[in-house]
Amino acid sequence: MAIRYIGSKTRLADHIIDIVKASSKPTGRFIDAFGGTGVVASRAADNGFSVVVNDMLASSSVISEAKLISSHQAAFDSFGSADEVFAHLNSLDSTDGYIYRTYSPASSEFCEHERRYFSKENAAKIDAVRSEIQQLFDCKRINRSEMTVLLASLLTAANHVANTAGTYGCFLRRWTPNALKPLLLEPVELRETDIDYEVVTGDVFELNTKWEDSVYLDPPYTKRQYASYYHIAETICMGDSPVVQGVAGLRPWKDKASPFCYKTKALDALMRCARELNSKNLFFSYSNQGHVALDEFVAGLKRFGLVEVCSLGEIGRYRPNKTASKAGSQVEEYLICLSKSDEFRRGTD
Repeated sequence: MAIRYIGSKTRLADHIIDIVKASSKPTGRFIDAFGGTGVVASRAADNGFSVVVNDMLASSSVISEAKLISSHQAAFDSFGSADEVFAHLNSLDSTDGYIYRTYSPASSEFCEHERRYFSKENAAKIDAVRSEIQQLFDCKRINRSEMTVLLASLLTAANHVANTAGTYGCFLRRWTPNALKPLLLEPVELRETDIDYEVVTGDVFELNTKWEDSVYLDPPYTKRQYASYYHIAETICMGDSPVVQGVAGLRPWKDKASPFCYKTKALDALMRCARELNSKNLFFSYSNQGHVALDEFVAGLKRFGLVEVCSLGEIGRYRPNKTASKAGSQVEEYLICLSKSDEFRRGTD
């Protein structure tokens, strides 16, 4: 269930969890405050933590939760097996719905701009599958966990055939080979046993944390706004039909604009996390390409307690195009560990 996602910590997740475990015991919850695609939270669950995953995007929450659901919770009994329901969805006839009209070349007939995010065939198949998933849930043939698994698979399948450089921030004029392949939903590999987890879709500053929790924060480092870069994934997940704007066909997203993406607001937002999240141990992923200089970030955190900076090494830079690739190929990643002083503990848990 891999998708192209800015800032993914897939290659760093095990190292991050090893550091967290050295500072925290799994008796407290592991809270992934900027869940993304849930890679780090899933690793935490593998290591015995009860997990809370939060993200402001519903599509990210769905993909994260699918990594935490067990085969018992999503058995697809009404179909006989998971293979049967996926075969059913893949065999559906196409539907000329919202994605077809808005994000395929058919958009030239319905919109002000022609958009090439998906081929006509794949866009119509996305519409058909999304509609069928909703109908199956509404008539109670699938439960909520099963719906989450199917939506995650659809989001992943759509990502694999998207005619983009990696995000939905814009489409490519020429079709990539992957974009011309047919949409195919593949079964999700589920956990064998149930785990204790919760998934939240909301603002990081509204998270309810406890002093014994380990809070992992992987905030946006740069100006890229995830709500705009993944707007189509959000629309597929929500199953709605928003009024969109411009050549890119952006759904309304500015209500989800992140202060971490603005150079003038990023440091204040980071310090607010340290101040308002009522947990002793906070772990910040950060890189040398962030808006805030690392030494300035660390100096600010030292007002709240003990700070340790752990280097996670270099990883390949996100490359949406050739120009970006030439600008710099490697990013130095860090995990900044803050152990807050007891004076900052608020109230009782």
